[in-house]
Amino acid sequence: MSLKITFEINEQDLKHFRKEMKRARNAVRIGDDADIIAGAQATMKEIVGIDVPHFVTDRVEKLQAMVEMIGDQEWALPRKECDKILSALAYFGDPDDLIPDHIPGLGFLDDAIMVELVFRELKHDIEAYRDFCTFRESFSQRFAYQDAEARSLRLEKKRDSLHARVLRRKQRDQDSGPGENLHGPLW
Repeated sequence: MSLKITFEINEQDLKHFRKEMKRARNAVRIGDDADIIAGAQATMKEIVGIDVPHFVTDRVEKLQAMVEMIGDQEWALPRKECDKILSALAYFGDPDDLIPDHIPGLGFLDDAIMVELVFRELKHDIEAYRDFCTFRESFSQRFAYQDAEARSLRLEKKRDSLHARVLRRKQRDQDSGPGENLHGPLW
């Protein structure tokens, strides 16, 4: 038997999460990217070994996808989006955040919410990255005989096209109002 619990994050709640994200952004500014990623990955690994609610493990999978995206040199995620992910990672890796991680059952609730908010904000980037990975895999299988330079040029062209698509979709979302962005970005 499962139980579905739904709650709404209102503007006052978002204000609070924005404040927490600002704190995490400051950690990103003074921290080393590799250290932030390593800290978040250690927390993700810890979560795998403990009993946490499904909504947390689902968000850990989303966070892992974002980690892969910022680490993919061929994707070349713009720094602004990379910093958003690093802020989420810094927050996630902090055991003494809004709800301390050691509290059974609830300790990762705030982390899961923050990851979900960042994931929604970067939905177009993540969708484009998935499309890029699919293209890259398909291209590598179909054209394994091509030299590295030709491969690199084709991937660069596809990446640039997808980055342009992301910008168009973000502009469209901005022009159409808050909608799925939950009353504006976290930043």
